[in-house]
Parts: sequence; structure tokens; C-alpha cells
Amino acid sequence: MDVVLSQLVAGISVGSILLLAAIGLALTFGQMGVINMAHGEFIMIGAYVAFVMQGLFGSGVSLLVAIPAAFLVGGIFGVVLEQILIRHMYHRPLDTLLATFGVGLILQQLARDLFGAPAVQVSNPPWLSGSVQILGTNVPLTRLFILLLVVAVVAGLAALMAYTSLGRRIRATVLNRNLAETSGISTRWTDRTTFFIGSGLAGVAGVTVTLIGATSPTMGTSYIVDAFLVVVAGGIGRIKGAVIAAFSLGILQAFIEYSTTASIAKFIVLIAVVAFLQLRPQGLVSVQTRSLA
Repeated sequence: MDVVLSQLVAGISVGSILLLAAIGLALTFGQMGVINMAHGEFIMIGAYVAFVMQGLFGSGVSLLVAIPAAFLVGGIFGVVLEQILIRHMYHRPLDTLLATFGVGLILQQLARDLFGAPAVQVSNPPWLSGSVQILGTNVPLTRLFILLLVVAVVAGLAALMAYTSLGRRIRATVLNRNLAETSGISTRWTDRTTFFIGSGLAGVAGVTVTLIGATSPTMGTSYIVDAFLVVVAGGIGRIKGAVIAAFSLGILQAFIEYSTTASIAKFIVLIAVVAFLQLRPQGLVSVQTRSLA
């Protein structure tokens, strides 16, 4: 029983990181049909923002400053990418895949030039040292903080989508871009704003990753595949589906990894997602529409 509880807690912890890495991608991929392979590099940018903030403010308060700073910096990088490159490739997913893969390589080299190739370590703040006991299992405070941050991000994003005019414009653009334009919605402005939010959330994910590992120019490649698995399994552009998929895959990976290795667990999770998509290609949550005969 203790093993089951410990692996369940570990799976929820892994799922929270997967969700934070994928939720911004779910927003942009669902609205614009863009396969942004540079999303992992936006996560890397957020991690280096945390590293810079640590140098400026020290480890005590740097995390609290780094989260909004990473959101802003990641969002700006996203808007620049959307304005210069991606807006010319909407609904051409293969073109965006190749183009953003190249952008990702450029960003990796830029990080090497600025910070060096070796990995750097961001120190955890003193108030996140130690652990708490949940269901008889010791949970590091860093993992608990990431989970609480994910809950806040998902709740804020859900409120944005449900109760604000921006959220209504985003939903209208996702459901029918042409009809949204005829209704007076500026889909260009909506796309740009959505890309800012999605890229900013990737930056926030990068800050949280520094709590559990080192920061390096290639760290984004470790998360981009898992993020796409979450988005596709949950349903393209469906935040609710991404939440369910992230925690489901995290728990599945934790239980498999307990009796095997991390590499085998990732492989089995990939096979499970592929098999699931054969049975339900639209993912866990799909858009409900009515068709007129």
C-alpha cells in the first residue's frame, strides 16, 4: 500500500510538470494549427530567466520574481516568432514543424553563446527546502509548489477562457475562424495574444523545471515530445483534456518506472498513447458540434 501511495504521489508530481509544459502548447496548437517545435526552447528561456533573476536578487526571492519575468520574456519571444514567421504558415503544420525546429536550434545556439554549453544550476529558495508528509509519503516542497502553481495556472486560464472577452474571442476563433472574422473579431490580434499567453506559460514551465534539475541549452528537447503527447492524447486545443492526459500519463509512467527504468517507462507510455489514438483519434475530449442534414 505504501508503494502504491508513493508512486501515486510521484505520478501526480510528474503529471503536474507535464501539464505546465503542455498547456501553452495546447492553447496555440488548438487555435492556429501550428506545430511549434520551438516550444521546448521557450521552456529553456524561462529556465535561464530564473538563472538571471537568481544572480540579480539572490535565491530567496528570485523564484517569485522569475515567474512573472519568464512569462513576459517567453511571451515576447513568442510574439516575435509569430509575427516574423508563423503568421505566414497558418494551417500548414508541416511547414511550421520544419521552420520552428530550425528556430529552436538557433535559440539553443544563442543560449550557448550567452551562458555557455555546460549546464548551470539554479538554487532552490530556502523556504522550499525540506518535505511534507502526505498520505504517509514524504513529498518535497518543490514538487508541492509546482503542483499548486499548476492548479493556479489552470484555474486562471479556465477563468480567462470562460469569463473574459478575450476568452470568448479565442473560443470563437478556434470553432470557426471565418465566422469569427465576419462577426467583427480581429483574428490576427487574437492569434498574437494567444501566442503570447501560450509562450509565456512555457516560460513559467521553465522556471519550475529549475526546481528539479539543471538548466542547459538543450533541456527543452526533453519536454517537447511529452508535451505533444499530452496535447494530442487530451484532444487538440482542449485544456480539460490536457489536464486529464497529463496526470494520467504521469501516473502511468511513475508506476511503470517503479519496476523498470525511466527510458522503458517513456517508451511504454508512447506506445500506450499511440494505441489509444487508434481507438479514439480525436483524443479524450473533442469539440461538440451539430451537423445539419
